[in-house]
Amino acid sequence: MKNVRIEIKWGVLFILVGLIWMVVEKTMGWHDVHIDKHATYSMIFAPIAIAIYVFALIDKKRNFYGGRMSFSQGFIAGLVMTLVVVILSPLSQYITSTYITPDYFGNVIAYSVSSGAMEQLAAEEYFNLKSYIIQSTIFAAVMGLITSAVVAFFLRSK
Repeated sequence: MKNVRIEIKWGVLFILVGLIWMVVEKTMGWHDVHIDKHATYSMIFAPIAIAIYVFALIDKKRNFYGGRMSFSQGFIAGLVMTLVVVILSPLSQYITSTYITPDYFGNVIAYSVSSGAMEQLAAEEYFNLKSYIIQSTIFAAVMGLITSAVVAFFLRSK
């Protein structure tokens, strides 16, 4: 457990920052009055997410590997952090959908139908808690894998 303490810390921090980001999105109106801008503006979180991985692997490199970390060590550390994020993603999505923005699904369904992007039934099947838990978990795994590889490459010791 001592070997993965840093990854657990940063994985939990990633989830907490993500929840704070959901509060920001809700406050900015991207889940209701400005829902048409949600897809675009939610991408602002990407550099924040990448930065958290960078800080996590720097922390691992400095405080566990003594300043020298190979690509594989960094990649594995990133994957362990990703695993923490993946495990916590369903809870994070539940908190977001139940407490932070409980009207989001209704709003996005109404917007998708009124804009002609989707039919009512398709929107209801896509925009719901179960679907978003699955999507967020898969997205966390895929993006965590990619981010871990890229960050580990740049932070590896020569």
